[in-house]
Amino acid sequence: MPLHIVRNDISQMKADAIVNSANPYPVIGGGAEYSIYEAAGKEKLLKARESIGALQEGEAAFTPAYGLNAKVVIHTVAPVWKDGKSGEKERLAACYENALAIAEDLKCESIAFPLLAAGTNGFPKDTALNTAISTVSAYLQEHDTEVWLTVYDRESYRLSEELYGDVRSYINENSVLMTMSRPRPNHMFDAMPSAAAGPMPKAKKPMVLPKKEDTFQQKLLQLIDESGETDPAVYRRANLDRKLFAKIRKDINYKPSRKTAAALALALRLSEKDAEDLLARAGLALSRSMTSDLILRYCFENHIYNIQEVNAILFAFDQETL
Repeated sequence: MPLHIVRNDISQMKADAIVNSANPYPVIGGGAEYSIYEAAGKEKLLKARESIGALQEGEAAFTPAYGLNAKVVIHTVAPVWKDGKSGEKERLAACYENALAIAEDLKCESIAFPLLAAGTNGFPKDTALNTAISTVSAYLQEHDTEVWLTVYDRESYRLSEELYGDVRSYINENSVLMTMSRPRPNHMFDAMPSAAAGPMPKAKKPMVLPKKEDTFQQKLLQLIDESGETDPAVYRRANLDRKLFAKIRKDINYKPSRKTAAALALALRLSEKDAEDLLARAGLALSRSMTSDLILRYCFENHIYNIQEVNAILFAFDQETL
């Protein structure tokens, strides 16, 4: 199952487990925690939280979800940022790991996280985001849980300044190149031969159609075989559901969506040229006039193949994720 990045209020998410960025002690905090208690029913959830007692940074425990659209609430205490050298990132990763372990033990098929530590805990926004993505990505390589990372507002979500600026420059530069290379509109008579040019030449040879190449499905399976990877390793890296991949494998003429084709090209770590070849076999292309496709080109050129990192960039530029 994939990881989704969405802009939403965590208390409004529908998932088997909803993660609460909890206070270390059983009290109702502000922000997202307050909205979770309010939606669940303050008295009931607080009483259940009191039965757990104090939690240390990185620890997690669960309670019933009561009025939320979930089965359980998993409470975890995100660390406070000090200097980056005091184990904060490790404890933040532990928040995700322990919450995911609880969800697995409870046989939850889906779990929704807020972006932990990105608010009043003082974590650098890009560090909080990178920790979330790397930890959840590692988990999803071995598990089929559907994970939602919810972001309440743009202030809590940020790429590193260097990466954001580099992608922005790439988009701007390619937009300028597109404008400069745009052909001059032809007059309606430009395409008509003049009388002085004489009659149109006749074709001397019959047209020969080029040899039909492998379909998208055939080429995809060939690339997987050549990579030495297993099917599950590839479709998990592509952020795809097992059932969808099974459909592709069964149908030699399967026509994937642009998102699916691009995700599989990333999962196979293809070069930009090979990625375009794979997409072309499904009648698709990476446009140079669309921001989302320019971002994908940037990722292929710079060997950014982690689908969650790619989606983080797309989300930061308000583009649909893969």
